Amino acid sequence: MQDKLSIWSLVVEASFIVQLIMLTLMITSFVSWVMIFQRRSVIRAAQRSMRTFEERFWSGADLGQLYREVSQQPNENCGVENIFRAGLKEFTRLTQQGKADPDVVMNGIQRRMRVAMSREEEKLAKHLPFLATVGSTSPYMGLFGTVWGIMNTFRSLATVPHATISVVAPGISEALITTAIGLFAAIPAVIAYNRYAAQSETLLSNYETFADEFSSILYRRLHAL
Repeated sequence: MQDKLSIWSLVVEASFIVQLIMLTLMITSFVSWVMIFQRRSVIRAAQRSMRTFEERFWSGADLGQLYREVSQQPNENCGVENIFRAGLKEFTRLTQQGKADPDVVMNGIQRRMRVAMSREEEKLAKHLPFLATVGSTSPYMGLFGTVWGIMNTFRSLATVPHATISVVAPGISEALITTAIGLFAAIPAVIAYNRYAAQSETLLSNYETFADEFSSILYRRLHAL
């Protein structure tokens, strides 16, 4: 009885539809775990690089020198650095063109930094929709496999004169394994999505704060010209 009800034997002896659902869920779970670790690496790199750059920025270093240093060795993982480079590059371009109206110059700088922030938002949000989809659909896929397995079990009972637990147990166990695999795929995806979405929102809020503070610095520099 224990051999018949081993997990591997239940998977192997399951119907084709149930096996297909199990395979889909396991592949989905594997892909979601790859994306979870990839997002973890990206967000941690963004957090570390942001702290490092802000220490350099607020240390009183010359903005022109800092711009040259980060342009020579750009760190694409650093969102604030990308926003800084975009803003100062636009500031230099507009002031060299002789656009003396501070409002016109600042509008151009802020527009350029908003574009840079949008790109950073795209980087941080990458793969999050997939994790959300896995978290919301995997339980239903598992439930569908469970319903299908139970339905086949009851259909097979029609040909059995006496229904006993030894007859029903394999089919029910096979069906419940599909639900377990669906939950195994969904739970980590939901946890990862919520965690990384919150961390991304925090990073974007920090980027926006930096952009506002940097705009104030450039505005004061415009009036000093």
